[in-house]
Amino acid sequence: MLKTELSDSCLVSLYTKGNNEAMSVLIDRHKSRIFTTIYLIVKDKYIAEDILQDVFIKTINIIDNNKYNEQGKFLPWILRVAHNLAIDHFRKEKRNPKITLPDGSDIFNSLRFSEDVSDSEVLSKSTKDHLKKIIKSLPEKQREVLIMRHYMEMSFQEIAEATGVSINTALGRMRYALIALRKKIKQKQVAYE
Repeated sequence: MLKTELSDSCLVSLYTKGNNEAMSVLIDRHKSRIFTTIYLIVKDKYIAEDILQDVFIKTINIIDNNKYNEQGKFLPWILRVAHNLAIDHFRKEKRNPKITLPDGSDIFNSLRFSEDVSDSEVLSKSTKDHLKKIIKSLPEKQREVLIMRHYMEMSFQEIAEATGVSINTALGRMRYALIALRKKIKQKQVAYE
């Protein structure tokens, strides 16, 4: 039976009684509105998609742990959860995200070109812009894992679950993303030498 006609509170009640399809209907019903709410805050499609997954995970955990207070206001409640997680993203996010290469070095350290403070400030901005371009040029699946790991600080287990792949696949995508980054960084270093 399709539950599209049932109210949100009925669906939550059905879910608490063990009907997982009810949660699927709730998610499908509201995901575009929740995504839009998140996207308007973070202004990045990939980060918004990651946060959207976190919202659903948190929602399910709250309901499963009997911490959801049913007042017939599921949509405003889940939008508040989404808003709070999007704001939390900015609290965690550092202005200069750190990306560590497999050898343990900071990717920004490998991009320093000059000891002169004024030159390094200009180059630092240039370097960050170049790094953003490099990351955007990565294949989508590699970029997704890189962003989840370094910007969202997710474990490889969490990444695997969020993307629906094995941990080994997530690790492989990260490895190829870092190899591509290193190659493109070396090309830029050679251009400056």
